[in-house]
Amino acid sequence: MKLYDYTAAPNPLRVRMFLAEKNIEVEKVQIDLGKGEQFSKDFRKINPLCDVPVLELDDGTCISQVNAICRYFEEAYPDKPLFGRNALECALVESQNHQAQSGIGMAGAEVFRNSTPGFKNRALTGPHNYAQIPALAERGLLRVGHAFEDLNKHFANNQFLVGDYFSIADITVYAFIGFARWAKLTIPAECTELQRWFNEVKARPSAKA
Repeated sequence: MKLYDYTAAPNPLRVRMFLAEKNIEVEKVQIDLGKGEQFSKDFRKINPLCDVPVLELDDGTCISQVNAICRYFEEAYPDKPLFGRNALECALVESQNHQAQSGIGMAGAEVFRNSTPGFKNRALTGPHNYAQIPALAERGLLRVGHAFEDLNKHFANNQFLVGDYFSIADITVYAFIGFARWAKLTIPAECTELQRWFNEVKARPSAKA
């Protein structure tokens, strides 16, 4: 089993943290996105979407996309569940995880990929080229700002995204807040509850994965 990884990117970090929380060891193969290794002929055979992470099983089956990879490990290694411990928690985790991917992950990507000169004509990941749209970067700034405010309110009454239960949703938010810094977006000084939560997650051993 191999995990195709890139240590500087947020999505592979989400999988590495997930594995660390479950104490699962997987061989990691680095794909240097900065050098464009994701577009090589060999890697396209592994993942035609040309992105990481990708999990390659021993029988050659390849699974792409963070949630799919984590779902595989959740089912294969059910100890210490991170998608919820009962039906209600599973639903709440799914909801929070979706909001995190949209409100911070996609919004931060809108800012970064539509405003960084190095991503000209690469505004979206994948095998196809797309032009930058500056207006999306402006909208992304607003979306991330609102997400920070909303999360700060949430953490005023909750330890984690779902009450006192640490889940994949917390991993997602943590990774994407780190990614937002690439676009020079940091937690505002007034968001003290969000900063408290961030510091708690940062102190977990899995955050160093």
